[in-house]
Amino acid sequence: MAIVEIPRRQTTLTITPRRAIASSIFSLSNSTSTTISSFSNHLPSLIKPSHTMSESMMDENIENAEAMITKWDVKGSSTFDKFTSLFHENRKEAKEFIKCVKDLRRAMHFLVSQRTGSAKLVRAQNLMKMFMERLEKEFYQILSANREYLDPESVSSRSTRISESFSSTTSNDENDYSSDHEIQRAGEKISEVERLSVLAMSDLRLIADCMISTGYGKECLNIYKLIRKSIVDEGLYCLGIKRYSSSQINKLNPNSLEHQIKAWLSAIKIAVKTLLHGERILCDHVFSSSETIRESCFADIAKEGTTNLFRFPEFVAKSKRWPEKIYLLMDLYEAISDLLPDTESIFSFKSVSSVKFQALSSLQKLGDSVWTILSEFEASIQKNSSRIPVPGGAIHPLTTSVLNYVSSLANYSGVLSDIIPGSTSSTQLPFPESYFESPTANEMPTSAVSVRLAWIILVLLCKLDTKARFYNDIALSYLFLANNLQFVGERVRTTNLKCLLGDDWVAKIDRKVKSHAANYELIAWNNVFSCLPVKSQEQMSPETVRAYFRQFIAALDEVYRKQMSWVVPNGKFRDDIKVSIARKLVPVYREFYSTHIETVKGDRNLEVLVRFSPDNLGNYLSDILHGTAESESSSSSQSSSRASRCLL
Repeated sequence: MAIVEIPRRQTTLTITPRRAIASSIFSLSNSTSTTISSFSNHLPSLIKPSHTMSESMMDENIENAEAMITKWDVKGSSTFDKFTSLFHENRKEAKEFIKCVKDLRRAMHFLVSQRTGSAKLVRAQNLMKMFMERLEKEFYQILSANREYLDPESVSSRSTRISESFSSTTSNDENDYSSDHEIQRAGEKISEVERLSVLAMSDLRLIADCMISTGYGKECLNIYKLIRKSIVDEGLYCLGIKRYSSSQINKLNPNSLEHQIKAWLSAIKIAVKTLLHGERILCDHVFSSSETIRESCFADIAKEGTTNLFRFPEFVAKSKRWPEKIYLLMDLYEAISDLLPDTESIFSFKSVSSVKFQALSSLQKLGDSVWTILSEFEASIQKNSSRIPVPGGAIHPLTTSVLNYVSSLANYSGVLSDIIPGSTSSTQLPFPESYFESPTANEMPTSAVSVRLAWIILVLLCKLDTKARFYNDIALSYLFLANNLQFVGERVRTTNLKCLLGDDWVAKIDRKVKSHAANYELIAWNNVFSCLPVKSQEQMSPETVRAYFRQFIAALDEVYRKQMSWVVPNGKFRDDIKVSIARKLVPVYREFYSTHIETVKGDRNLEVLVRFSPDNLGNYLSDILHGTAESESSSSSQSSSRASRCLL
C-alpha cells in the first residue's frame, strides 16, 4: 500500500528551534533539586525497597553507576552539535546504562529503607541527576534525528506491524529491552525503514520508562511535547489547514469559500487517519507506562490544532447561505461523519473530549444549515412570481433549475437521510390524490429523503400549473404542461431520483404527460378534424366537396402557422405527438379524399383546392413543434374560455 506523503513546509514556521529546545532541556536539568528530601518526593510509590540487597551490593551498584556516568557524562557540553548518542553508537552499552540506573535506584531505596548515612544517599542522588541529564539529551537526540522514521504518516501506516513487533518485548519491567534480539527478530519481517522506526520507538519508550520510574517524567514529557507539537502543527499547516475566525469566513465570496472548503476536504482524511492517528500511536507507545502522562502529552500536542481543524466546518455552516452551497455543506458533513469513528478513537481521552464535541457540533451546525437551505429552496419555488409565459410552451427555466437541483440532491441521499429529521409521513406532507390517483400506502415514497424530494417536485408541479394559465391559448397551455412534466419524468428516470421515488412514481408522471398531450391534440386540432364530414361515403355535390376541401386546407394552414412557433424540445416526445396526430387525421382525410377526389378532378384550380394527397399530409406536419417561427400565441392574459383544470 502506497504511503501518502505529507508535504514538508518550505517557509519558516513559528516552531521552537533545536537549540532552543536544547537550552530548555539544560534549564530543566539545572533546576532539578539535589536535596535528599527532593529525591524522596521523586521516589515512585509503587516501587518497594529491596530488603534482600546487602550493603556491599549497594556499594557495588553505586560504584558501577559512577563509572558508567563518568564515561558518558555530558557535563560541560552546552549544545548538541558534537553530542554522540549512546543509543546510536553502542546499543549494548545503552542497555547497560539503563541497567545502571535501575541498580542505582535500588541502591537509593535501600539507603532510604536502612536509614543509613546521608552522604551515600547524596552521592547516589547526584549520580542519578547526571544519569537523567544524559537521558534527557538522548531522548531529545532520538526524537530529532529520527524525524523521518517517527513522522506520524510512517508510524500510522505501519502501526499494525510495528505493534506486532513490540508485542513480544513488553512482558515485564525487568526484561523489557534487555537485548536487541526481539527487535532483530521483528526486523526480519519488516523493511529497513520500518526497523529503524521500531528501534527509535523502542529507545524512546525505554528512556521514558526509566525517567518516569525515577521521578523525572515531567522533564521527559516537556522535551517530547516541544518537538512533537511542532511536528503536528507543521503537518497541519502543510496540509493547508489555516486558522480562521467566523468573521473571516463571512467575508469570503462563494468562489473563495468553495476553494477553502475543497482544500479542507482534501486535507481532513490525511490529517485524521495519518497525522493524528500516527501521533496518538507514537505517544501511546512512548508513554505506555503512565496513562496520566500519555493523556496529558497527547492533549498538549494535538488538542489545539485539531480543535481548529474541526471548527472550520462550523464557521462555514454559520456563514451566509445560497442554494448551491448545500452541496459543499453535505461534502463537509459526509467527511466528518465518515471520520467520526476514527476521531472518537484517537481522542478517547477525557482531556481531549472537546475535540470530539467540536466535531459533533460541526456536524449539527452543518445539518441545520442544510435543512435551512432546503426549506428556503422550497419556499423560493412557491414564491416564484414570474408571469411571462415561456415562448412556444417550452421547458420553463424553473423546471430545469429545480430538477437539476433535486437530482443532484439525490446523489447525497445517504447524507440527507442523517440530516432530514425522522421519517416524514404522508399525513405530515399530504400529497393531493389527484396527483397520485388515490395511491395506496405501498405506492407512496417511504423514506424521509424520498418524501422530501417528492414534495419539492410536487411544489414545482403546482407552480407550473399556475404558470400554464398565463397562456391565452388553451392548447398551448396543455402543451406547456406536457413538455415540463415530460422533462420531469425523464430526469427522474435517468438519475438517482428513480431509486428514491420508484417506478410507480415515474409511471404516474408518464400518465399525466399523456393526458396533457391528449388534451393539447384535442383542442389544437379539433377545428381541422371538424372540417371533414363524419360520413365521407355519402354522395355530395361538387360544390359541397369543394367547400370541405377549402375548409380543411384553411383550418390546417391556421394550425400549421400557429404551431410552427410552438415547441416540443424532446425529439422522441415530439415525434410521438406528430405520429399520434397523423394517426387520427390521415385516415379520415384519406377516406374523404379517396371518395370525392374524382368529383373535383376536372376543376381548373385543383392544385390550389386539393394541395395534399393522403400520403404527403404527414410530411406537411413534420415542420411543426420545432419553435422555428416567432411565437404568436403566448400572452400574459388568461383566456376567458380556458377550461378549468388542475395539474395535480
